[in-house]
Amino acid sequence: MEDVLSEIIEFQSSPEVRRKIYAYSVVKTFREGEVILREHAYVRSIPIVSRGALKVIRTDEDGREILLYYIRTGESCIMSLLGGMAQDTSKVRAVAQEDTEILFLPVNSMNQLMSEHPEWLSYIFRLYHQRFEELLEVVNAVAFKKMDERLLDLLRTKEALAASPVLMVTHEQLAGELGTARVVVSRLLKQLEDEGRVALGRNRITILKPIH
Repeated sequence: MEDVLSEIIEFQSSPEVRRKIYAYSVVKTFREGEVILREHAYVRSIPIVSRGALKVIRTDEDGREILLYYIRTGESCIMSLLGGMAQDTSKVRAVAQEDTEILFLPVNSMNQLMSEHPEWLSYIFRLYHQRFEELLEVVNAVAFKKMDERLLDLLRTKEALAASPVLMVTHEQLAGELGTARVVVSRLLKQLEDEGRVALGRNRITILKPIH
């Protein structure tokens, strides 16, 4: 499995780093929809996705949700990392976007890798920069984009993640990720269907034309 890690993790790590990551980590698999990390739980281990994808969600006091970003193969959750380093609780929830395999790296082992291997620290900084830009995009979308634009952006992202124009997703799920009402999403999807850009089915959306 070390060869797989060397291919998917986006930094030039030494064989020693890859060996240590697998030696220190616990590997677990999750089905689509399973919760990997809950809000307000203490972060003891940092998840590294070795196969599949996670979505990271923030929930407010009224139970409303918004999608912050996706964690893809070879990536980790910077919010978990920061929470673990600060010995704090998680401020987000991570859910399996599809069937997913995860390496759980204990916080103490992560700190040791950061101190011993500069390339691992560089990976963390690059990941932090990437997540920060994605969070800025969320702020920008909420503040300046209309809901139809945000829905199109989300459908584009999901199509790329699935590598397929057929998305197995409900209107309710899309509404939760966008932080809006289901009726709003249903109305916008119906407009896209009337325009011939998508086909709607039961818990399924098929993209018929490239979404621009």
